[in-house]
Order: sequence, then C-alpha cells, then structure tokens
Amino acid sequence: MEYEYSEEVSVEGHLIDSMILTRILDRIMELEGDFEIVEFRVGKRKHDYSTAKLIVKGRSREHLNEMLKELYRLGAVPVKAKEVKVEPAPMDGVAPDNFYSTTNFPTEIYFQGSWIPVEDIMMDKVIVVDPTSKRARCVPLREVKKGDLIVVGEDGVKVKPPERPRESLRIFEFMASRVSPEKPSTSIVKHIARDMHETKRRGGKIAVVAGPAVVHTGGAQALARIIRLGYVDALLAGNALAVHDVEYALYGTSLGVKVDEGVAAPKGHRNHLAAINEIMKAGSIKAAVEKGILRRGIMYECVVRGVPYALAGSIRDDGPLPDVITDVVEAQKAYRELLKGVSMVLMLATTLHSIAVGNMLPATVKVVCVDINPATIIKLLDRGTAHAVGVVSDVGVFLKLLADELWGLSAT
Repeated sequence: MEYEYSEEVSVEGHLIDSMILTRILDRIMELEGDFEIVEFRVGKRKHDYSTAKLIVKGRSREHLNEMLKELYRLGAVPVKAKEVKVEPAPMDGVAPDNFYSTTNFPTEIYFQGSWIPVEDIMMDKVIVVDPTSKRARCVPLREVKKGDLIVVGEDGVKVKPPERPRESLRIFEFMASRVSPEKPSTSIVKHIARDMHETKRRGGKIAVVAGPAVVHTGGAQALARIIRLGYVDALLAGNALAVHDVEYALYGTSLGVKVDEGVAAPKGHRNHLAAINEIMKAGSIKAAVEKGILRRGIMYECVVRGVPYALAGSIRDDGPLPDVITDVVEAQKAYRELLKGVSMVLMLATTLHSIAVGNMLPATVKVVCVDINPATIIKLLDRGTAHAVGVVSDVGVFLKLLADELWGLSAT
C-alpha cells in the first residue's frame, strides 16, 4: 500500500506508563495509516517526561488529515507549530461550520506566535479567542455572540491527555479497575475520606452532586453531618433531593416511608406535598430555616453553614420548591458557576445530574461516583467522564461510613 502523504508530529509526557504513545500508535493502525518513529527519548526518573517524534503517513491528504485530527486530541502536536485558525461567528448562538469542539483535557492554542491556555475547559464546547488580551476560553454554543472569534479546524490546538499520577492519589490509584462491586467498601471509604481531607487541607473546593436516593436510603443525616464538618463547598441537585430532605426533616419519612423503620406512615403518601407546602408558605428554604420551620437536614446545614446550592428543575417535579431553577439554561449556568475552581466532586446516586456535571468538568478534577447500580457509573464513564472512579454501593451505607471517617480525620 502506498503512503504518499506524511507529516511529522511530536508528543511529550509520561508516554509509557500513561499509555499515551500506545494510544497514538493504535489509532494510526486503526485508521489504516502508517508511521515511522524517528526519535524516542525516555525520561530517566519518574518525574521526567519522555518525548517522541514520529512521521505519520496516509494514502491521501484527506486520509492523513483524518488521522492527524484524531492524534492531536490524544496529545500529539505538529513539529512545526501552526498558527491557530479563527473565524468570526456569523450570528448569536452560531459558530462557523468548521468549529473546533473541545475535550475536557487541558488545552492550549498557538496564537500570534505563542501557546496560550484555554480557560474554563470542558467537553463539547467551542473556543472563543480575544486578540486584544490574548486569552482563550471555552464557551457553550448558545453563549456565542456575533463576531466572536471562534477556533476552527485542528491546526494550532494542543491537548494534554490524562497521565498516570506520579504520587499516590489514594482512591484514584487504589481503584485501578474503576467500576467494581467487589472492592472492600470500608477500604474504599477510608481512601475517599483521606482524599477529601487532603483536598480541604490544601485549600481545595469539594462539590457534592446528590439525588433523592440519599434520603430514601437513610443517608440524609450523614450527608448533613459531612456538610457540618466543612467538607462540602457546593451542593448541586434537583428538586427531589430538597423535597425529600425537607419531608424527612419535618415528618421522618421519604416518599411516605418512615426512613428509620422502613414502614409506610399513615397517609404518608401526602408528606412530600406537605413538605413542599410548608416551604411555599415560608417563601424559600432559607426563609423556612430562619423561621424555625426547618431545623435539620441537608438543606438546613447548607443554609446555616453558608454552603451555596443550585437546584435544577425537571419536567416531572412536584411543586417545585421556590428555590428550584426551572429554566434549564439558567440551571446549567448556576451549576457551572458553582463548579468553578472545584478540586473534587462526589456524585451520589443520580444518573442525570452526575452525567450533566461530568460534562462540565475538566479532566483534572477528581470525581467519585457512588451508585448501587453499576450501569449508572458506566454511563458516566462512557459519556466522557473517563477520569471518574466508580464505587458500587448503597449510598446510605456509604455516607454513614464516610461521615464517621471524616469525623475521625477532623478530630486528629
């Protein structure tokens, strides 16, 4: 087979143990191309980067460009840096046809002779460049304004793929298999607790994404305790978590079932509506706390500890509570604002919100997803949050163990 077209690319990083070079070579072969490694320098110590240069060969210019497009997203860059190409947006909410779609990996663009980082990186967005300040940022399509300079094509874009950590990251090294119901739960919880404690010790920010199963499984008091201990800096959820948390705080039930006894309460089917009614009368969750109506629970702790929260509405919500953001676009904005600068995210028994938040995070953020159903975790991984660690567990049991571990670490 003739390979008449070629281009030299380079790649730098922990190429061997992070499998970066392997993925690049595999992709070339999958796309039926050819390659020649012209230089390979291996780092001598564990913190040293390795570098490689290789010539990528294709049957046609189109075939070569198809391969290069894939390789650039795996961390390869042209040996001769090319200036990034930008085109103005033709109208509000519309990008040029050949716009570059971002990954959630750290990204730089080669603009006006130098590499500049792309700010607010997240997957499936466009890159807007400000030539005056020489800054680039990740922007959702709907926030594009007419005349914004949008990156087009693959030239001048450098992606840094995830690498194997140089130092132990406890749960993120311990859970090498990512999703398994067979890992020892207590050991996993200890690792997660230590990671959370270390994150806070370094001044990092921890966000929690939670579904109503937290309350159904008896984990509300444990999560409230974790908030009280200072390990939660933002809460992202839907109407249901707040409703059932308030229901449990006021009536001891969740969906009409006595959480502590596991039996249905008389007329318990109306309790979640009564909880909504009480918050409606008060005017908001915060007002219910201030008036002494709401005296315990997850939302109570968020209010008294000053932990910001965003509750995103959905089409199936009862109520919803007055605090719920019913405009999905505004809810996304609120989520993104709370996730700025986050170091670690704990996702608790919510497929919808976990995947939504996962799509808003850079790959550098530690993510732990806890769910009794392995399919939820697999969906999260398959939809782009490949850096997440999955824990298959009853979320109520998990939170009680985690709260105990964090209390012990806080006391030392």
